Amino acid sequence: MITINMEIPEVSACEESRCAYNVDQSCHARAITVGDGVNPMCDTFFSSATHAHNTRRIAGVGACKVGPCKYNDDFECLADHVRIETPNGAARCMTFAA
Repeated sequence: MITINMEIPEVSACEESRCAYNVDQSCHARAITVGDGVNPMCDTFFSSATHAHNTRRIAGVGACKVGPCKYNDDFECLADHVRIETPNGAARCMTFAA
């Protein structure tokens, strides 16, 4: 395995407690993917009764597929950080701005 050092936006908070990567309102995936072209949903979300054990890792945004977001540049997020919240029961990037 190689180590790649790069700057990506931090997932500063996540309230989707059903997600396997969520531990104490914090995302512990290596990186998340946001969007399906139009909707800024967290594509990395998956529901699980078991949660991540590596709580030292803080997630970043690896890719953004939401074309109309002002922070999207060539499928990469340029925001300083993102917040994932669950309005209407779906994990959504609340940093999205048209």
